[in-house]
Amino acid sequence: MPELKNDRFLRALERQPVDRTPIWIMRQAGRYLPEYRAVREKAGDFMTLCQTPELACEVTLQPLERFDLDAAILFSDILTIPHAMGLGLHFVKGEGPRFSHPVRDRRAIDALPRPDAETDLGYVMDAVRVIRRELDGRVPLIGFSGSPWTLATYMVEGGSSRDFRRIKGLMYEDPETLHRLLARVADSVTDYLNAQIAAGAQAVQIFDTWGGVLSPATYREFSLAYMQRIVEGLTRESDGRRVPVILFTKNGGQWLEAIADAGPDALGIDWTTDLDDARGRVGERVALQGNLDPNVLYAGPERIRAEVERVLAAFGHGEGHVFNLGHGIHPQIDPDHVRVLVDAVHELSAPYHG
Repeated sequence: MPELKNDRFLRALERQPVDRTPIWIMRQAGRYLPEYRAVREKAGDFMTLCQTPELACEVTLQPLERFDLDAAILFSDILTIPHAMGLGLHFVKGEGPRFSHPVRDRRAIDALPRPDAETDLGYVMDAVRVIRRELDGRVPLIGFSGSPWTLATYMVEGGSSRDFRRIKGLMYEDPETLHRLLARVADSVTDYLNAQIAAGAQAVQIFDTWGGVLSPATYREFSLAYMQRIVEGLTRESDGRRVPVILFTKNGGQWLEAIADAGPDALGIDWTTDLDDARGRVGERVALQGNLDPNVLYAGPERIRAEVERVLAAFGHGEGHVFNLGHGIHPQIDPDHVRVLVDAVHELSAPYHG
C-alpha cells in the first residue's frame, strides 16, 4: 500500500501532535451532494449502489474532491449484516429501511446464520479494496458498522421505530432471548469489521444510533457490553500501524466514563454534551470526536465560523480532538456551507496545537 500522505486523523485518534485539528463528517458522502444523487439515480436503487464496489468507491471519494477533508469513510449501510442474515432488507420511500422477515422469538433468532464477511458481504470488502487503491494514500479510510443494539432494533422492530416497543418488550419480558440475538450480532460485527481492516480500513467506527433510548442500567447490559465484546475481538494493528476504534452512542453523553472503559481509542460526542465537560471526564484516556450541531450548517458563513471556534475552544489546547458533526449531515445542506466549515476548522484550529 502507498505511504499515507495525510495521517492527521489517525494521529489525533492516538492523541499524538498534529498541526491542526482534523475533520471528517458523518454521512459526508450522501444526498446533500448533487453528484451523489446523480450516481444514485444511475445505480437505480440504494442497495445496488452499496453492492457495486466501483460506484461505492465513486461516492466515497466525491466529498474529497470538493472539500479538504482528513479522512474518507466507506460508503455502505449499517444494515448490511442483517441483510446478509436473510431478513429481506428493502427501502420504502418516505419510511426508510424495512425487513420482510423480522426476528421476534428465540426460534427465529437461533435460525439466524453467521454471515461470512468475505463471501456473504464480499461486495463491502471489494469496495474497501477499490477505495484504498483509488485513495492512493491521500487520506485514511474509515470502516464502520452499526452496534449490536442498534442493528437489533431494526431486526426486531422490522424497520425504524419511534417507541421501540417490540425490542424493549423483548428486553424486559425475555432478556435471555435478546442476549442470544445480541451475542450473535456482536460476533458477526466483529467478523465484519476485522474483514474491513484486512481489506484496508485504517480506522473503524461503531455507530450506536439508538443506544440513547435505553436507561442507564439497560444501556450497560444490552448495548455497551456488546460493543466492548467487539472492541476486545478486533484486529488493532494493520500495515504496521495501530487501527483506532471509535465508539459513538447518540445521546450517550451521560455514560462517557463507562464507554471509555470499554476500550476504544476515541468517543464520538453529539451536540448535547459540552466538549470541555467531556474532556474533563475522559479526555486524557481517549480522543474525542465531534460535536457541531448539524443544523448550524443551515446558517450563513459568519455563524458557521463562530460555531466552529466555539467547538474548538470548548476542547481547548492540546491533542486528541477530531472535528465532526454531532450526527450525520442533513440532505438539505448547501455544499458551499460545508466548505466554509471544513476550511474554518483547518484555519482556526492551528493556534490550538504546537
